Amino acid sequence: MPQQNWSIAGVALAGFVFITFNGSLPASAETYIAGTAGVNFADRINSVAGTGPLAGFSGPLEDWDLQNSITYGAKIGYFPGHSWYGIEGEVFHTTPHRKSFDDDPSTPAFDPASGVHFRVTTVGANFIARYPGRTLQPYVGVGIGAGIAHIGDTATVRSDSDVAAAWNVLAGLRAFVTPKIAIFGEYKYTGATFKFDQAFGDLGGVSGNYRAQHILGGLSYHF
Repeated sequence: MPQQNWSIAGVALAGFVFITFNGSLPASAETYIAGTAGVNFADRINSVAGTGPLAGFSGPLEDWDLQNSITYGAKIGYFPGHSWYGIEGEVFHTTPHRKSFDDDPSTPAFDPASGVHFRVTTVGANFIARYPGRTLQPYVGVGIGAGIAHIGDTATVRSDSDVAAAWNVLAGLRAFVTPKIAIFGEYKYTGATFKFDQAFGDLGGVSGNYRAQHILGGLSYHF
């Protein structure tokens, strides 16, 4: 992945950590760190359109049918005291490769000869509302951030990357197994619009709306 993309992600995460752990925060503040993993049930990339020379293409372009894939990531959160509202920073990664372009049933779900390697790393901040129970904490949230997408060199397309505004909505349930350690399950719906201008070289590129549903589980440690 290009160095500039990692720089954007690093600055965003560092900024959140600075705000979270700034010494001016009250001593009663609750912070937590968490690891999470699960499955990405990726929807199609829809509203696909050409860019550059392909922008004038008269016919509709085919949606990108994506594979389901593993999602994994990390979170860091802050609640002022034992309150109902807080903020959360997160980063998560997934690889919902574009399936083969042909409809041959004998072709694997991903065929390097006609599919596209596709990966997405999302860095964002969420506003969280929760019930502050001592044992069970149902919660909901909304967030914004940056989606860092990359398509790899295959027989079909050239390697290209894009950084775009991303959003998500989520809902989950956290259960404490000790006063400081909890397990949680979470549903997350995410989206972004990516544009790969060099996907087809001199012929132009492609853009489209990415949408994905994630079913996640994880473990958190609360300070």
